[in-house]
Amino acid sequence: MNRLPLVRHASIDIDGVEVHYRESVPDRADAPILLLLHGFPTASHQFARLIDALGADHRLIAPDYPGFGQTTAPAGFTYSFDRLADIVEGFVDRLGLQRFAMYLFDFGAPVGLRLAERRPELVTGLVVQNGNAYTDGLSDAARGFIALAPEQAGAEGQIRDLLTLEGTRFQYETGAQQPERLSPDNWTLDQHYLDLPGRKEAQVALAFDYKSNEERYDGWQAWLRKHTPPTLIVWGTGDPFFTEAGARAYLRDLPEAELHLFDAGHFALETHLGEIAPLIAEFMERQR
Repeated sequence: MNRLPLVRHASIDIDGVEVHYRESVPDRADAPILLLLHGFPTASHQFARLIDALGADHRLIAPDYPGFGQTTAPAGFTYSFDRLADIVEGFVDRLGLQRFAMYLFDFGAPVGLRLAERRPELVTGLVVQNGNAYTDGLSDAARGFIALAPEQAGAEGQIRDLLTLEGTRFQYETGAQQPERLSPDNWTLDQHYLDLPGRKEAQVALAFDYKSNEERYDGWQAWLRKHTPPTLIVWGTGDPFFTEAGARAYLRDLPEAELHLFDAGHFALETHLGEIAPLIAEFMERQR
C-alpha cells in the first residue's frame, strides 16, 4: 500500500492571530515544500486527502486564514485580502520557509499572489486550481457578486444568502458531473465554521473587499510575465464562478504552463483527486 505520512496539527501566533495549520512530515529532509492556500468557505481541512496522498514525499503545509477553520483572530481584526496576506506572510516567516511552491485555490489566488508580489524570491512555482487572476475567468454571477457594495440596498443580504448551508452546498455541487464523489462532510464542516460567532461578519467584509483583487489583476499578470514561475494549472470547467477562460488566460503570460481541464466543479480536488494528485507530484519533483 502507499505510504501514509505523519501529519502534524499546530497553532502559531502571528500578530495576535492564532493561526492553525496542518503539515506533513515527509521521509526526506530535502523534500520540496508546497504551501496550500485554501478557498472560501473552507479551510485547511480541504487538503486533508491531498496531504495523505503526497505528504510522504513532499512537505505540504496548509494554514487556516483568519475567519476560517480553527484559526482565531482577536476582536477588531480587519478582514481584508491585504490582511490575510499579511498573516500568511508572517506565518511563512515564522516557519522559516525560504523556498516553496504555492497551491492557489479560490481565495488562495489573491492571497498567494499578494505574497508573490511582496516576496518573489520565495516562490519556486505555482499550482493553480480554480484560482482566478483574469477578468476573462469571471462568470456573470461572479461579476455581479464582486460589484456589490456596502451602501447598495440588499447587498449584504445577497452575501449572507451564500453563507447558508444551501449556499455552501451549492458551491460544491454545481458543475460537479460526479456528485457521488462529493462527501457531505465537506459542506457540513464548512458550515459549522461559518456559523461560529463573528464568522459571517468576517465573510461579508471579505466579500465587499473582493473587488480589490480584480483591481490588482494587471499587476499580478505583470508579475507572472516578469518572473515566469513554473506553473501547473488544474481546473474544473463546471465552476459557476471562475470559468474555463480564466484557466486558459494564464497561458497568455505563462505560455510554458501545463494546463489540465477536468469535468468538475469549483472543488475539483474533491472529485478528481486521483487524477490531480499525480500531476502535482510530478510537478513538485521537477521543482527539486
